[in-house]
Amino acid sequence: MTERRRPYREGDLFAVPLGYGGYALGVAARVGGRGAVLGYFFSRWYESVPDADDVGQLAPSQAVLVQRFGDLGLTRGSWRVIAQLPGWGREDWPMPAFGRREELTGRCLRVEYSDDDPNSLPREVAVDVEECDRLPQDGAAGYGFVEAKLSTLVAGRAH
Repeated sequence: MTERRRPYREGDLFAVPLGYGGYALGVAARVGGRGAVLGYFFSRWYESVPDADDVGQLAPSQAVLVQRFGDLGLTRGSWRVIAQLPGWGREDWPMPAFGRREELTGRCLRVEYSDDDPNSLPREVAVDVEECDRLPQDGAAGYGFVEAKLSTLVAGRAH
């Protein structure tokens, strides 16, 4: 069985439609097996899909959301790929550690995925609550969840 051709690659900048209209931006920082992607998402609101020249500089530290997600929005074309991020350097957009709290036990974990595959089996290390809360929240999201989350995060900045 052959791997399907993806309409995106690491370092691509893409537009995510928001629930109330307009778009936010994401960067595909890692592309793994079975449609898994690590994305950095930003809070600037755009009325329409911007040209690459209209975006300006983006840095991982500016992201309002760092999320592992499934690629259906990208493969179906509802998330439009704009261009390869100018000056893309994989080392500048790391695979972060994530934080997860176990509901039943209350235990906090730092969750580390392979730098090459956001869908890999993770390494988990117990950490204190403060460290867990500083890390991006662990979990693989569908594209609809990312759209809804970004719509909430960007809402106060739109228009």
